[in-house]
Amino acid sequence: MRALVTGASGFIGSHVVAALTAAGAEVRGFDKVAGEAECELVLGDICDHDALARAIDGCEAVFHLAAVYSYRRADAALMHAVNVEGTRVLLEAARSRGARRIVHTSSCATCGPVAGRPATEADAPSAWELRVPYKRSKLAAEALALRAAAAGLPVVVVNPTTPVGSGDRAPTPTGRMVADVAHGKARGYLAHSALNVVAVEDVARGHLLACERGHAGERYLLGGENLTLREVFAAIARAAGRPEPRLPVPWTLAYAAGRVSDAAQRLAGREPGLLNLDEIRVARWPMLFDDSRARRELGYSSQPAAAALTAAVRALAP
Repeated sequence: MRALVTGASGFIGSHVVAALTAAGAEVRGFDKVAGEAECELVLGDICDHDALARAIDGCEAVFHLAAVYSYRRADAALMHAVNVEGTRVLLEAARSRGARRIVHTSSCATCGPVAGRPATEADAPSAWELRVPYKRSKLAAEALALRAAAAGLPVVVVNPTTPVGSGDRAPTPTGRMVADVAHGKARGYLAHSALNVVAVEDVARGHLLACERGHAGERYLLGGENLTLREVFAAIARAAGRPEPRLPVPWTLAYAAGRVSDAAQRLAGREPGLLNLDEIRVARWPMLFDDSRARRELGYSSQPAAAALTAAVRALAP
């Protein structure tokens, strides 16, 4: 199989490239800047239809991972341009070149969380969460992919939960969280908060399974284990050889502090620091997810979250 991977130098994208290569595929990457992707790399803008069409030429499968993952308000316009308009252009280019399979990488953020139980692919985020630009951009991009599938384009959507592991160089907000705990910067944790933690290698393998076995027009959560935030922080701290953060912070208190910090930073013309209001907003409900559909229909599986978190800590720069 010959495949194109957009965002090939990114965190998940580089692992998808590695998984495809290990499976014997001929891989071509597409990215805006030269990175460390271990494949033929085509440089171009994700909103450049002609550049994308040329990159897709001869490829049977397209894995669309190019995206901006950020909670910085200054990145809102960029997220719309890359996450939404980039997806629109990619789908048009794939259609024009007759791609036989397109795997669109969305996010668990488009499925939830929901109150009182793990969210599934049948769920959607609450209206109050759509104040967060990242959430809006991923939901809009996914809607484009699903509409294209309904119109006959062979698009499958995957929804990773919270991937961790090596190669998170930027880092993503998740990678920054791991680093903050591992370096002793986090003294407490949000009480009653939770995450579904998954190894990035498992997410990459899930992309290949979705390409091979997924149904066009369907969504598949690619997850790992549901853990309380205290459990996540404790696993990171153990791997880093540090005491675990033990101070439970109520969400209402964190939100109030976040609003004060946000107002002060705006007044000073700076971006929020550790108390990022949008990150606190999305943690209002435990981010629990049920990925049983992918396990049942795709044959997906995942390693223990503790092993994934340990790998993420070991990959941190000293």
